[in-house]
Amino acid sequence: MKTVQLGQSDLHVAPICLGTMTFGEQVGEALAHAILDHAVARGVNFLDTAEMYAVPPRPETFQLTETIIGNWIASRPGVRNTITIATKVAGPSRAMPWVRGGAANTRAADIVAACEGSLRRLRTDVIDLYQIHWPNRNVPIFGSRYFDPTRDREVASIHEQLEGLAVLVKAGKVRAIGVSNESPYGVHEFVRLAEQHGLPRIASVQNCYCLTNRSHENGLDETMHRLQVSLLAYSPLGYGLLTGKYDAGGITGPMAPADARITLFESVRL
Repeated sequence: MKTVQLGQSDLHVAPICLGTMTFGEQVGEALAHAILDHAVARGVNFLDTAEMYAVPPRPETFQLTETIIGNWIASRPGVRNTITIATKVAGPSRAMPWVRGGAANTRAADIVAACEGSLRRLRTDVIDLYQIHWPNRNVPIFGSRYFDPTRDREVASIHEQLEGLAVLVKAGKVRAIGVSNESPYGVHEFVRLAEQHGLPRIASVQNCYCLTNRSHENGLDETMHRLQVSLLAYSPLGYGLLTGKYDAGGITGPMAPADARITLFESVRL
């Protein structure tokens, strides 16, 4: 399988990345290992996970996905040298008190500590791509459409977060960095501040992009093209909607599958 370069980094990955947020929720460890084996055998050598996973987030499954992947790596001698691992540090969320006490701020020290935990769970010495899962600042994401400046609060700056990521890169614990669920403003600032202060440059942005969510095309595509930052498009099938599997019985109608993944999310039940 041909590879693509992520931004200006030295990472070259398969054009298809295996997402793993169901590992530990709908997918047990044995099946997760079988899925990983199947993917790698077919040239998909790029894996994405996060400290927050599994999803939907629960305290019982917090960090479980990374642990499952780490167990797979440990049980497959030599496989670590053949794959690229991407993971993420969770952003602030009062809705998840099990993540850093529900702190409304993700500081440089939090980023460093979170990475150390991911390294242990993944059983590796280095993370190839380390990403900030969502912005620290007030941004309309996860269903929000409009920016509300009245919700601004004092948090660690992009510059401070970059300094935390720089500590990890300098220590050889992270090869490249990225962001997720970001806006054109955020991407521009991450690149501008990195170049201004001699800090690591983001290689990628992981945002939702599919036929039912094309917000990437409204400004972010130009920003990333001109700044030479790569897109990692998550949920290309619209959380399963574009497969057609919900067409017959709706999401939670009488004919909908009781174990359908979308039924795990109260916000989308109809």
